[in-house]
Amino acid sequence: MNGEIFAKLEQKIQDAVDSIEMLKMENEELKAENARFQQERDEWEQRLGGLLEKLQPLDGSATSDNG
Repeated sequence: MNGEIFAKLEQKIQDAVDSIEMLKMENEELKAENARFQQERDEWEQRLGGLLEKLQPLDGSATSDNG
């Protein structure tokens, strides 16, 4: 009887360890994906900033023409 309980407990512990390992791997994958998304966001922000800088002189000349 004790051997059966011990075996069940051992299996539950092993299942928990396996689950933790899978969650760790998933967490690492999500961290890598997050880093890629952050890099992509930074690139888009730089591109958008560049476009806004190009448009800024046009905005200034449009307001001086109307004023």
